[in-house]
This record gives sequence, C-alpha cells and structure tokens, in this order.
Amino acid sequence: MEHSGAGRYLLAMKSILSRFAVLALVGCLTGAAPAAAGCLTASQAQKAVASGAVLRLGVIARAVGGEIVSAQLCESPQGPLIYQLAIMHPGGRIENIVVDATSGQRLR
Repeated sequence: MEHSGAGRYLLAMKSILSRFAVLALVGCLTGAAPAAAGCLTASQAQKAVASGAVLRLGVIARAVGGEIVSAQLCESPQGPLIYQLAIMHPGGRIENIVVDATSGQRLR
C-alpha cells in the first residue's frame, strides 16, 4: 500500500517519537544522568516542547538531512536551548551536530 505525503509524514513522526521515547525510557530505567552538564532531563525536555519554548524533533528532523539516532536538549552558554544530535546519513555515517532548539538553525 502506498502512503500519501501526510501518511509518510505520520509514519516518520511515529518512528522519530518512538525512538526518542525509547532513549528517554532507557535513561529513566538506568537512572542515567543527562549526557552533559546543563542538559535537561527527559521530563524537562517534554515540558519545554509541550510549552512551545522549543521546536519539536520532527521539525528539526526535516531540516538536518538524516535520521536522528540520539537527541539531547541542553542549555547553551550563549542563551537559547540547543539540541545536541547524532544524525545517521545514508550509508551509515554518523555526524554529531548542534541545532538551536528555538529556530532550528544549525550551529555546528
């Protein structure tokens, strides 16, 4: 069965959200602290997204040109919240990038 554009979008969002939920769950079950000082817990990140303070990962995913395999929402010394992301590109290459969580602009 072929999916419409909206159907493909929903499938992609389900995939991204399920991966993010698994990462958050693993962190909660292991009692892991945030990956880096100044990073938000899964609960804090969910609240920031729900309040509209930061863009949803689905919006960011469309802009980064690969599959998000790891995501962490962190405070930035320059002010805005940032996403620290690991992106898998076609062919399996992993790239670590930083994105402004409020604008979606790639910072590095």
